Amino acid sequence: MAKDPNQELIIVELDGKKVGTFQLTFIQYLTHKGGLRAQVEAVRIHSDYRGQGIGSKMFEYIKEQAKQKGCNMIQLTTDKQRPEALRFYESLGYVASHQGMKLKLL
Repeated sequence: MAKDPNQELIIVELDGKKVGTFQLTFIQYLTHKGGLRAQVEAVRIHSDYRGQGIGSKMFEYIKEQAKQKGCNMIQLTTDKQRPEALRFYESLGYVASHQGMKLKLL
């Protein structure tokens, strides 16, 4: 990832402790006349640090980076079994828009 300008792996530290992480990927897409989107994955905040605004600050950074790159949208995925994460993303203005699927190979 270090050599790919379209990939960022961010680790958030507070008082010398790793408290959060996320992956940000910039992807060209073809639908709707094409463009660039920001894909957010692997969002995690240590349970001891939730509710302190760290997640909101992470998503402010994500939004700013997406704007600077000229993205048309930010897309993220989360597990259906994480209702608290869904509520958090909705509080930031994200809207459920797709049904995702995956196929495990290993």
